[in-house]
Amino acid sequence: MAPDHPQLRKLAIVPAHNEQGMVGRVVREIRRQAPDFDVVVVDDGSTDNTAAIAEAAGARAVRHPRNRGKAAAMTTGAAAVPDAEVLLFLDADLGDTASGAGPLLPPVLEGRADMTIATLPTQATAGGGHGFVVRLARAGIQRATGFAPVQPLSGQRALSRVAFGRALPLAAGFGVETALTIDLLRAGLHVQEVRCDLQHRVTGTDWRAQRHRLRQFVHVARALAARGRWRRAG
Repeated sequence: MAPDHPQLRKLAIVPAHNEQGMVGRVVREIRRQAPDFDVVVVDDGSTDNTAAIAEAAGARAVRHPRNRGKAAAMTTGAAAVPDAEVLLFLDADLGDTASGAGPLLPPVLEGRADMTIATLPTQATAGGGHGFVVRLARAGIQRATGFAPVQPLSGQRALSRVAFGRALPLAAGFGVETALTIDLLRAGLHVQEVRCDLQHRVTGTDWRAQRHRLRQFVHVARALAARGRWRRAG
């Protein structure tokens, strides 16, 4: 997955909620491609066998007794191995394509970036959204920092422990990625997008999917408002 840097302790964190069908495949790909990584799956209040399957695949599973959201899962995962210097966040629905996350790592391991963000190719299954949440996040990040990310909501990221600490506490809910980008750029850190061959489950078009998008929109708007959406740093 990445060149060896034995002097650095590296940690892969997989937030997961009811992902028993995919999480084992993600863990196995990380273990196969990057055997020097610690792997922690944060089971965020699942009602299925996510934690047990993650452990059987070779990860350490940490459980939340109830669903607390992605930001809390990311924070719990990072705290599980406090001396890890490089953190890799991967979604639990990537399945076997998690092996394509490798390009995220060299810029951070070599000190050329403080955080990398994966940009994904066209997904094998088309989603049912219209991109309004993506446009909101991109415009807000650009107005706040001058940076217009291609995929501002991408959860596939690598960053240094120092950079992660600069963003704490993480924004709650679905605003976490947008806020993380703004906070690091405003702290003067370097953020870089990297093309990765990853495929994840896309949101459909039914009422539940539309409600999910509305929640995303609200959470991103809150994160932007909390950071002075229309105020550029400096």
